Amino acid sequence: MDNSIDIEVEDMTMTGESDQMRDEDFGPLIEPGCESAAPEVYPRLWNMSAGHMVRGVIRAEAPVRPEYVAVPMRSGLWDEANLKLSLAITKWNLLWEASQFRRRFFDDEELPPSLYKIADQGDVNVVFVPRTESRYHEYAPLFHLLSRTAVQRHGLPLLKRGQWPFVTQLENIDDYLPSNFRDRLARAWAGTVWRHLMPQPQSGIAKFTEDDPIRMLAHNLDFWLPPVTQVLEDYLREFPVVDNDIAPGPVSLEDGSVLPGATTANPRTGGDLWRGEQEAAEAVRRTVEAADATGRLRGILDAVRSHRCEDDFSPHWSGAREDFERKLYHKRAKLRVRFVELTDTIPVHGPEAEVVDQLLIGDFLALLDTRDRTIVVLLRSGVTKLTEVADIMGYRSHSAVSKRMDHILRQAIRFAGTLDS
Repeated sequence: MDNSIDIEVEDMTMTGESDQMRDEDFGPLIEPGCESAAPEVYPRLWNMSAGHMVRGVIRAEAPVRPEYVAVPMRSGLWDEANLKLSLAITKWNLLWEASQFRRRFFDDEELPPSLYKIADQGDVNVVFVPRTESRYHEYAPLFHLLSRTAVQRHGLPLLKRGQWPFVTQLENIDDYLPSNFRDRLARAWAGTVWRHLMPQPQSGIAKFTEDDPIRMLAHNLDFWLPPVTQVLEDYLREFPVVDNDIAPGPVSLEDGSVLPGATTANPRTGGDLWRGEQEAAEAVRRTVEAADATGRLRGILDAVRSHRCEDDFSPHWSGAREDFERKLYHKRAKLRVRFVELTDTIPVHGPEAEVVDQLLIGDFLALLDTRDRTIVVLLRSGVTKLTEVADIMGYRSHSAVSKRMDHILRQAIRFAGTLDS
């Protein structure tokens, strides 16, 4: 591969976090009564330092937002080809600080064909994950922000600490997940993030229909993946560095030129990104903030709230529904507003307007009070049954409508008389 980095990079012995692994760290599931499921330590997501594999790294001065690329991997089968693929993915992912420049750490023969196809496209920033039916590895950061209560409420398994970025795979995670894992995760995540999207009291997610735009946004895992990834990298950039005597400076390429936008650096240490419900809740809050910065989340929410309709709400009462109805019906003004779909529009007549069918509807309506005008509009829009008119206007029976229609008829006769004079 052209323009490889000519800085000292050497394989390191796996020490540090890996030496602290205990027997219970192997296998993906947590027993419900285990201390690892306690709210002080669950959920948990951790990172392994690139210092386990390289002595020095480079840092992109303007990192490109990473994307996830799923590659086929054969879990549980550790032949030479699969082992080479796993090690290449591990090294690639641990070099997350190099961002779009990480391909420059590899010679052509180091990358298996599935990775080389991506790296050969140029300086792209991707995170490699195994291809699975559930897409667990892409959504792992979101899953490992869920509390134990949320996980169990939605029928999901208690998984041990997750890791980001992906570094290795010992088992096929799909063997431990329900077939509809993605749907269950979407519901669990929506319930977790909802209070940040709808802060009104007593406006839980069940108070809105499935077609409500904000509810649909909360369930969209792909929308939340970029902001949570940004939060992960922000956390990691706060980690201290390993003292490997790598002085910051320009990055020299094999052809003698300098790689613009990059600098040499010591790798950062690894450790927990969050541990326990309190830290996870803070990470959720920061994810919402990141979504607001990158996806203009607040603008989307304000637009939806400003254009709500009654169909967005379920039959259950909520604070948001009360706010909507207060604006719609003007309860404080004691006025009730009703929307009537008209089959045609009533024109605005000027002094020169011609008489149509001996009646100027616009001028005539101006003579009527609010309720009489409503009856005329309803009749012209196709509501011809008195019982339907009474129901729409809130009358107990149609007799009140009949009396008002007699009054309207008398006014119409008088109005027609003025046209003849």
